[in-house]
Amino acid sequence: MYQPPQFRSADPVVAADLMRQHPFATLVSTDDQGFPFVTHLPLHLEEREGRFVLLGHFARPNPHWRHLQAWPQGLAMFMGPHAYQSPRIYPDAQRVPSWNYLTVHCKVRSRIVEAAEAKDALLKKLIAQHEPAYEQQWRSLPEDYTGKMLAGIVGLELEVLEWTCKLKLNQHRPEAHARMREIYAAGNEDERELAGWMQRLGLGAR
Repeated sequence: MYQPPQFRSADPVVAADLMRQHPFATLVSTDDQGFPFVTHLPLHLEEREGRFVLLGHFARPNPHWRHLQAWPQGLAMFMGPHAYQSPRIYPDAQRVPSWNYLTVHCKVRSRIVEAAEAKDALLKKLIAQHEPAYEQQWRSLPEDYTGKMLAGIVGLELEVLEWTCKLKLNQHRPEAHARMREIYAAGNEDERELAGWMQRLGLGAR
């Protein structure tokens, strides 16, 4: 990922917050012809002894898990809020539009999870993140049904080998921060979230 220094964040708390707030990731690895193969899937972040680990699962018919068995490394990408940046935020006219966004990229090494008990534990972590109230319903379902559901998926554990975090919020143009934050704060959901991140980072404070 192209990383100008003004947009680079090395703060693991910031990266973890982005991955948890925007868990629907893009996982890229290679197929048996060496071409990129892509799956979009939710990934659950755990922190183990200061390292990131990502948990998820594939539908069994998805060949991606077989590709990862053969070639275990890949790239998991998390896209945070993003929005158009108008040149009207500047005090002068000789400016151009741009796009602001927050993202985390993780170089990963995969481990396929096949044991039913381990897959059940993995699913419960995903449930706990997205709909904790559903866990009791899952536990109460007949074993023959849950067994079929578990057989239909392949679990995935991704050890994060390296990560990069990019916060592109026009940091190098302080003359526009206050107006940009004001416009974003009155905008759509993504824009309001970007305004919140500007506040968190101390950009555009009055």
